[in-house]
Amino acid sequence: MPIIKSAKKALRQSKRRNARNVVYKTKIHKTKKTITKELLAKDLEKAKGDLNAFYKIVDKASKRNVIHKNKANRLKSRLAKKIKNYK
Repeated sequence: MPIIKSAKKALRQSKRRNARNVVYKTKIHKTKKTITKELLAKDLEKAKGDLNAFYKIVDKASKRNVIHKNKANRLKSRLAKKIKNYK
């Protein structure tokens, strides 16, 4: 446990930021999982609709520095490619 006042504050800030970041990361993961399940169920139209929601979530997480912008682009690209090439 921190002893110095500034270290205590840094710990509080870190906990708050971590909680905020976890929310974004779980949203990304759940949406990606939903789209994958829709593809397995051969529901292509619904997957395409949810892709826009996925883009919005990933872009917002990237904007707030939860994930790096290149990672955001990579996630979006891979999922779009998966939907496009789905048969």
